Formats: sequence, C-alpha cells, structure tokens
Amino acid sequence: MNNFEFQNPVKVLFGKGQIENIANEIPENSRVLVLYGGGSIKKNGIYKQVMSALNAFTVFEYGGIPANPEYGVLMGAYKMIQEKNIDFLLAVGGGSVIDGTKFLSGAATFSGEDPWQILTEGIPTLKGMPFGTVLTLPATGSEMNSGAVITKADTKEKRVMGGKGLFPVFSVLDPLVVKSIPTRQLQNGVIDAYVHVLEQYLTSTHPAKLQDRFSEGILQTLIEVGPEIVKDPSNYELAANFMWSCTMALNGLIQKGVPTDWATHMIGHELTALHGIDHARTLAIIGPNLYQHQFENKQDKLAQYGKRVWGLTGTDNQKLAEEALNKTIAFYHLMGMKTKLSENADNFENTSQIIFERFAERGWNELGENKTIGPKEAKEIVEMAY
Repeated sequence: MNNFEFQNPVKVLFGKGQIENIANEIPENSRVLVLYGGGSIKKNGIYKQVMSALNAFTVFEYGGIPANPEYGVLMGAYKMIQEKNIDFLLAVGGGSVIDGTKFLSGAATFSGEDPWQILTEGIPTLKGMPFGTVLTLPATGSEMNSGAVITKADTKEKRVMGGKGLFPVFSVLDPLVVKSIPTRQLQNGVIDAYVHVLEQYLTSTHPAKLQDRFSEGILQTLIEVGPEIVKDPSNYELAANFMWSCTMALNGLIQKGVPTDWATHMIGHELTALHGIDHARTLAIIGPNLYQHQFENKQDKLAQYGKRVWGLTGTDNQKLAEEALNKTIAFYHLMGMKTKLSENADNFENTSQIIFERFAERGWNELGENKTIGPKEAKEIVEMAY
C-alpha cells in the first residue's frame, strides 16, 4: 500500500431536519450568497427551509446554474460577489451547483485577470471563499471533496479544477430531499457514483485489501438500492443508503494508497461538452469500451470484481472478466442507461477525431492507471462506443 495523506475537513450533517442547523455553521454577521439551479428547490420546500435557517444573516441569491455549471452564467454570480461584498457562499443543489460554487470560491480569491485561467492552467485553489452545501441530488460526491468541473459554452470545453481550499466548510445531507428527484436524475446519480468507484477500484491488483473491500461494499450497495430508489424515492431507508453511498464514492477515502484511472471521466467530459449528454450517461457509454480496450491491463481486477461484487464463480480470469463486463453493462441498462454514443447523440461521426485533437493539443498522453491512454487510444475507445 502506497504512502498517502488523507485530510477531509468537511463537517457532515446527515439526517432528517438538518437544514435548520446551518445557521450554527456560518460565522455571525456573514453576507451570504445562496446559489441554486433551475428553481426546483422553491417547489419542494427546500428553499423555504434554507431561508428560514438564514433569517439572522444578510442574504442574497443567485439561481439558474445549469446542469453543467457554465462559466458565463457563473460570472454573473462572480460579479454579485464583488458588488455585494459577499463573504460566505451556500450551494443548495446537486453536484453542478456545488461545483459552480467551488469555482466561485476559487475565483473570489484569484489574483489573475481571468478566472478561467484557474482551469486552463491547472492552478490549484489553496484558499478560497468559505462555503457550505445543502445537497439536493446525490451523485457526484462534490459535497465532501475539493474537485469541480466547469463548462465553457462558447468553446465547448469542460475543464477540471481543485485544491485544498475548495472543501466545503459543512455539508447538509438530508435523505428526505431524494423523494422529489426526477427519475432520470436518480438513474444518473446511481451510475455516476458507481463509476466513481470503478475509477478508483477497477485498475490493477494491489495489496491494499481494505481499500478494495470499501469499494466493493459501495458497489454492492448501489446495485442493491439503485433500482429500488428509482421505484420508491420516498423510502427514507433506501434514500439514506443511496445518499451516503454517493458521498463515500468520491470523498477521497477509497482512492488513498491505490492506483486510480479517471480516463473514462476525461473522455466522457468531452461527450458532454460536444453533445450535451448527461455526465453519468457519458460514463456508461465510455466505461465498458475503455475496459475492453484496456482488457489485458485490467483483466485480473475485472475478474476479482466479477467474483466479489457479482458473485461469479470459476478460475478462468479471462472468462470471469468478460462476464463481469457483461454484468456491468446489464446493470447500466437496468438503470436506464443507453450505452452507445449513437443512442445518445446525433451527428456524432466526427466525435472521435475532435477528441483526438483536443487531447493532443492539451498534451494528454498518459491517462489511466498505467499511463497507457493518449489521444490515439481515446479516439479508438470513442469509436468502439459508436
């Protein structure tokens, strides 16, 4: 097991009725900017709960952050932060709203000319404006990590950012919010979390046994509760297990001391940028084809995954690995995913070439746990997904 440091300063308030406690976590006399998405929180009662909890503060609000947080939209909030002397941010939403808030946290303390440089130049945010989150859509784990992904519409780019200054001060996880989530977003949430685990687990064999067991436990839980939460999102027990699985999938714990991949995500981001496909659905498109493309490197871990997670038996690792892939694709289909690019986008024929050119321009030559995926390999994987 490799040396590592695990520092996660996020205070989690988990359970029913925790929204009312956010006032205890925000410094007195703060000027708070509440950020949210399309306005569903005003229909499901969450907005009212949040505003009631903030009645002792000076509060401003900025809505309309889209499903893929967009730079131009976020810059409107950035201007408000400057004009209203905001000193605390509160994200009320899913991963997109929280990611957008992380960008604003970093932008608010950035000394350069254009905050987009944070993403294009890979500048880590070491100290951002403090912020909290009220999670309304389990999926990304953004409520307990320091990473974010931001889209720029005019250039059709989707870029990542991070840094130790982008951890939330606190995050409220109330499973009661799950009952108001639309079916498509529930499906996306399950698969997003599932692939987050696979990116940190389905790599190469290693001696960190407990890390593997953590990952396998999250995968098995998502397999068990995923289809059920879609059928019955008002079931509190299912919702609580679903929500906590999504958070644990990407709060940094299971990746410590082990090899990680993330190539599926980097290729998938381009499908969202180019075609507007839901993030989770890009992962379902790319992941199985990447595993097939890298089959020789991943065969032993795929076989382990098949035995431990899917209950497969046998001694032939190649057959076990192949069946594990089939089980994974079947699960994606069960969760409402269409796993071919042609099923998710029109005019997709030139996608692989565009991605090849983008990866080459950015110098992305060594993706994956073995650094074996570059522009050429990414192009091949995308073509396999047609």
